[in-house]
Amino acid sequence: MGWKIERKSSQCKAEGCGVTLTLLRLLRTIFFTPMPSALRNIAILGATGSIGRNSLQVIKTLSDRFRATYLVVHRNIDGLMSLITEHHPKGVAVLDESCADVLRKKAGNTVEVLGGMKGVKELVGRDDVDLVISALVGFAGLEPTLEAIRKGKTIALANKETLVAGGELITKLLQEHGTPLIPIDSEHSAILQCLVGEEHSAVARLILTASGGPFLTTPIENLVSVTVEQALNHPNWKMGNKITIDSATLMNKGLEVIEAHWLFHLPPAQIDVVIHPQSIIHSMVEFVDGSVKAQLGLPDMKLPIQYALTYPNRTPMNGARVDFPGLKSMTFFEPDRRKFRCLELAYGALELGGTAPAVLNAANEVAVEAFLQRKIPFQKIPDLIGKALDAHSPGPVSDLDHILEADRSARMRVTSLL
Repeated sequence: MGWKIERKSSQCKAEGCGVTLTLLRLLRTIFFTPMPSALRNIAILGATGSIGRNSLQVIKTLSDRFRATYLVVHRNIDGLMSLITEHHPKGVAVLDESCADVLRKKAGNTVEVLGGMKGVKELVGRDDVDLVISALVGFAGLEPTLEAIRKGKTIALANKETLVAGGELITKLLQEHGTPLIPIDSEHSAILQCLVGEEHSAVARLILTASGGPFLTTPIENLVSVTVEQALNHPNWKMGNKITIDSATLMNKGLEVIEAHWLFHLPPAQIDVVIHPQSIIHSMVEFVDGSVKAQLGLPDMKLPIQYALTYPNRTPMNGARVDFPGLKSMTFFEPDRRKFRCLELAYGALELGGTAPAVLNAANEVAVEAFLQRKIPFQKIPDLIGKALDAHSPGPVSDLDHILEADRSARMRVTSLL
């Protein structure tokens, strides 16, 4: 959670603690309110993705406490049909309207099917939704998450792009509506765990760890010939295509730096990245006295997902444990920002502020998709992002329209460069 529970909300707000203020509210709610005996209903945005499927496994093991009541996908209706058969949700939604129509014919009367952004937003705002797992890939997760915040739902956030593009607006809305937000990303979950019981003023810096991806030891001159298959071959994690490419370019870590800024309200100078190929330490916090807390565990997303669902309590979970003698060593390296230029671009966008991170995110999504479709080489990804940022004059992020316009213009610019 981060800050001590006795810390006054007014003081925290005065210091601009941002999203962490909502975590305080969540702790107070859990500690001073009896736990309900009824099942908590969960809506999973991005149900057929890696986070979604891992979430369903966790919910299944905690079936006495949680139910996957609503499932949302972008357009993977075949995958959604299998989840409907297995988990029997009360309703589902498909962002792509045409795919929603196809699903209605396939599903018949077995489940309610909503379509489009309007349908997704209606679903997450329903009275019987207690918690929303936001795991849609990319910018598509922003609007449903904003709707869930306005409706006061607890948010378990796995969609980096939501805070990257709309961090300023989201922080404001979380405070206005008193909505709890808990990170699912393994790095931010690790930081959250390290901050339990600590004061904001005692934090010297956050240290996000990165595996380094598949090209950690690849010479920079060899990256020009990288194939899609090589970029998708992550050494430690099994993830969706987009996030796997982001990991290969280190943009994933850059997005996490921006996300950490909004979650824990620290400036870029106090958020560092270190390469840790073994992916055992998921992130660290250094304090003003020089001590460092680290959260360790095997690279398994079910652990941070379960922690987010049961937060701030811990629940037994079956599975492998870290075998420290078997590790033999854990190594750390400084990231090469010339080789992994996307990380540098992310820091730059955060320093610029305003709509610059939204442009960074949009340009990256278009460039990554172009690479996956074999339209551009791997090293062209940061080039396109850099050109989009150079052409943009950052503006304020006071409402959704500002974010949407920055996103739209960046996508158009990168598409024209293709």
